Amino acid sequence: MKKNVKIAVSELKVGVYVSLPVSWKDHPFLFSKFKITSQTQIELIKSLGVKEVLYDPQRSEITPTTTENQNATAPVDTASLEGIRQEMLDYKSERIEKQQQLKRNIKKTEKQFERSISMMRSMVSKVSSRPLNAINDAKDLISNLTNMLLDEDNLALHLMSDAKASDVIHHHSLNVSMMCMLMAKELNWTREEIELIGIGCLFHDIGKLKIPSSILNKVVPLSTPEENLVKQHPLMSLNFLKLADTFPEEAKPMIANHHEFLDGSGTPQGLKAEQLDKFSQLLAVVNEYDNLCNGSLLVKAKTPSVALGLLYKNYQKKLNLEYVQKLIKLLGIYPPGSVVELSNGHFGMVMSVNLNNILYPAIIAYDPIVPVAQAPIVELEKEGMSIVRSLPAAALPEKIHKYLSPRDNISYAFGKG
Repeated sequence: MKKNVKIAVSELKVGVYVSLPVSWKDHPFLFSKFKITSQTQIELIKSLGVKEVLYDPQRSEITPTTTENQNATAPVDTASLEGIRQEMLDYKSERIEKQQQLKRNIKKTEKQFERSISMMRSMVSKVSSRPLNAINDAKDLISNLTNMLLDEDNLALHLMSDAKASDVIHHHSLNVSMMCMLMAKELNWTREEIELIGIGCLFHDIGKLKIPSSILNKVVPLSTPEENLVKQHPLMSLNFLKLADTFPEEAKPMIANHHEFLDGSGTPQGLKAEQLDKFSQLLAVVNEYDNLCNGSLLVKAKTPSVALGLLYKNYQKKLNLEYVQKLIKLLGIYPPGSVVELSNGHFGMVMSVNLNNILYPAIIAYDPIVPVAQAPIVELEKEGMSIVRSLPAAALPEKIHKYLSPRDNISYAFGKG
């Protein structure tokens, strides 16, 4: 069956999937391709002055018919039609403006994130030579993040740009820190506890800086001695902090234990649940999620939704299930960074999750007729659409991949929604 067939506008019926042959800016619909859901939409298409549209048999619920079958439906009067058209144009403009505002919010959050990354680089470089300054800087950073976390009513979790190769450890540590702080807030932990896990996460992986890059960046399986060395990095992180006598003692166990599992199968000490405090258990959950999403040179990265599914299914004896469930609830089924297929056949990418309304993430949808700078935010509920599936970015055709610009690394930061 042909993918697209030209049909006369007079043959349109509710349930037919159409592609409009006019510029996106010259019609009131949010998309140029969609399934007709009402007679009003048919009348609006007729008012565009086009004689034919493209019809997609595979996405249609019904086969178009001749005009004889349309006679039973009363036409919509001109005044009502014009009012509906104006409402749709206003809604379309609102969606475009929302996308522009989202982009501004993400850009602002990214700049804050990059400033924090720069501070992290400075802190890590100071730990050995000026440890007091390093820890004071870290405390200031975490205090500022906590203020935003507790004071902002309209918080969203935004997808960040990819990390530079030299900043992967810093990116990961800050990402995990912000996610753990957000989780701690959702778990109703005190401000002191939120700040404690924040500062612990900032330094949890600095021990990796002591491991030769030739090992960390190896593209073939590690030898047993190399693997054992990498497993020691939590303890190396603690060694980094030996001179920093102002670093909170209560944060040290989570650094040592962030790869420990409840069933004793973790590293480097094989501790069990009763030996792991709540900070260590929460950090282990978020750290594992981040590692699954970003993979390594040896392990393929998972999509965010697959990573959450794996945490829930495969780590029930290893990770704190309450914290895993809280992470899933916080991120939603399709976290930021998820590349998705929508029920109308479009592909999109989840850019943000508003923490007050996680069921309806902000999705940028691909439409070849719409300039990427104007691509509107799709509100699934209002558009009567749903997400069909999540898929790896590599599965996208090249032109869609270029349009959506999916991230190689999944990093989040909270900011204004």
